[in-house]
Parts: sequence; C-alpha cells; structure tokens
Amino acid sequence: MARILIVDDDADLSAITARFLESEGYETTRAGSAEEAYDLLTRHPVDLVLLDINLPTEDGFAICSEIRRASTVPLIFASARTSETDRITGFDIGGDDYLPKPYSLRELLSHVKALLRRASDFSNPTATSRTVGPFAIDEAAGILAKNGEPVALSPKEFALACRLMRAPGTAVSKEQLLGDVWGPFSDVEPQTVSVHMNWLRTKLEDDPQHPRHFVTVRGKGYRFDPCETAS
Repeated sequence: MARILIVDDDADLSAITARFLESEGYETTRAGSAEEAYDLLTRHPVDLVLLDINLPTEDGFAICSEIRRASTVPLIFASARTSETDRITGFDIGGDDYLPKPYSLRELLSHVKALLRRASDFSNPTATSRTVGPFAIDEAAGILAKNGEPVALSPKEFALACRLMRAPGTAVSKEQLLGDVWGPFSDVEPQTVSVHMNWLRTKLEDDPQHPRHFVTVRGKGYRFDPCETAS
C-alpha cells in the first residue's frame, strides 16, 4: 500500500484530501509546515509527496529542494500559484508534476496513480540496469556512470537520460519526452527539454558543443547513440 505525505497548511483541505486518498486504498500522513514535513519524512518513508507552495516559515520550493538532496521520491506540487514561472521553477528544482488549485479529487487521483505507476516502472531492477557504450545505468539505485565514474545528475536529467538510453538509436520527440519524463499532465513547454538536454550534454559529453551520444535529430527530437563515432 503506497503511503502519501500531504504537506499543506490548509487543515480542512488536507483532511478532505487524506480521507479521499485513504478511501482509494492509500495510507496518508499530513504536515502543515516544513518542520512537520521533515520530521515525518525522517521517521516514516513515503512513496509520494503532495506539496503546497505557500507554507509558513519555508515555502514548498525550499522543501522540494531539501527533499531532492536525499531522495528521488515522486513529488506533486499542488498550488494556487499557477504562473508559468512557478510551474517551471517547480519542475526545474525536482518536482515531477504540478497540479493547479482548485482541483477535483478525481483529477488528483489520476495524477497520483500515473506518477506512482511511473515510479514503479523505474524501480524494477531487472529492467533498469544496463551498460550501453561508455555508460552504466542503474535506474533502481539512481546511478549513472561514465567510464566507471558516477556522474551527479538532477532527477530530471537522470530521468531524461534513462528514457533515451532505453531505446538506443531511436529518435524521440520533445513531446514524447515531456510526457514520459515530466508527466502526461505537465504544462511545461517543449523548450524545457532542450534546456535539460544541454545540461545533460555538459555533464556526459566529452565535447558538449559536438555531442556524440545525446544527439539532435533535426525535425524529430533527440536520440541516444552508444557508439563513440560522431553522428
């Protein structure tokens, strides 16, 4: 049974959300502040975090950044702050999904199920450990190494690399990458994929300006090539 941490200072909404998710078979814990959230996360492992942004003492962005220092737990921002800047910030610091308030409980449930399903797929070690070209990747452990040396990647950079490396030699569109990495409900612009791809190349390519592995396919998107030869 998946456990969900709800971080929201609106006690009434938090209680309603918790009761609904529990009626759907999930366990829930609730926090109304950053301090309570950190305490619960320290004492009880969770499978997903539902996180508001406007919180006392420390906002949701800061909480997400702190969580990402130690965990890749799936995280959904749920907030009345719906500007493009807020959504992009949420994704760039490690959020997996962004649900604008007000939302229906059924809509929330669909987001929760989709994100937990993707997280379950990533955690299957029989399907997620592989060596391709100079890279060794273990999705379950969240580790990507180049020539035997682990490379520090953000959660989204790691997920992007994983998605492309699952199908070497196959061009994947920006739209497909958005759906697979940022989620099918994401409002993130396709340009976000390009930005993350540039960061990925900076960390994984010998010459980021002339990539050999994470290459652009004009008019189609991006492709992972395991070989050492230039495309």
